[in-house]
Amino acid sequence: MDFFALVTGKRGPSGFGSASTAVQVTEGVDASNLTAIVTGGAGGIGLETARVLALRGAHVIIAARNLEAASEAKQLILKDNHTARIDVLKLDLSSIKNNAGVMFCPFQLSEDGIEMHFATNHLGHFLLTNLLLEKMKTTAKTTGVEGRIVNLSSLAHAGTYKGGIRFDKINDPDSYSTINAYGQSKLANLLHANELSRRLQEEGLSITVNSVHPGLIMTPLMRHNPLLMKAFKMFTFCMWKNVPQGAATTSYVALHPQLKGVTGKYYADCNETEPSKDAGDENLAKRLWDFSNKLIDGASEI
Repeated sequence: MDFFALVTGKRGPSGFGSASTAVQVTEGVDASNLTAIVTGGAGGIGLETARVLALRGAHVIIAARNLEAASEAKQLILKDNHTARIDVLKLDLSSIKNNAGVMFCPFQLSEDGIEMHFATNHLGHFLLTNLLLEKMKTTAKTTGVEGRIVNLSSLAHAGTYKGGIRFDKINDPDSYSTINAYGQSKLANLLHANELSRRLQEEGLSITVNSVHPGLIMTPLMRHNPLLMKAFKMFTFCMWKNVPQGAATTSYVALHPQLKGVTGKYYADCNETEPSKDAGDENLAKRLWDFSNKLIDGASEI
């Protein structure tokens, strides 16, 4: 990432930059023929993403663990956009049996016995995507409309454990690090997107898969370590975004016609950027794919 461009808001090759908002990057886009599922859409940048996608005409499904909060989000969107097509879906991505992500939480296991960062931020989304994939393939083939999958990763993906993914120590409490565990889950988001992109390209399907870093935004996601985050923000205040800016890159990658046919890339500030070395490791991505399926199969049998 270009630090100068991040701080100044200088626009990149896409015509947008760190200061661009979700409304600005989707201006003029007609998404009335699209259906979008937004996980974590009950608040923060997820809510803003849902609002802007609905503003551009998409049928938006807010998928969230807290149904009451999701319903309130729906009413908030409808208040300013009476014609918005919004539905609410109860979805707990921390549970395979059964949405928001988690960040810097103390060591804990999901109800399926999997470390919470990895279970919620990666595995739940991995499973959801797999469950929706056949429908997306059929739709892309029959309508000719390009499908787009956007994984919300983070710059933090570079701050993972040594080796990238600790396949043999996913649930090890003794060597657990809140920061590294979060970084591992965000790296997994990137690797998942890259591997899925490769597989869909092999099938010749009109479905793209990309990852994004939304930027530094103070949201309830940071509730597990508020003092650390406040101190961090004090020293990095010039790099932080507001919520409309934080939702911009996701909205850009999801809707902008400039990205038609573009897949397997990583975006920050609405411009393609280079991820970490681990994120580009094809063997690591393939191993994670197999590992994730084994975890899901094992949890489903319990």
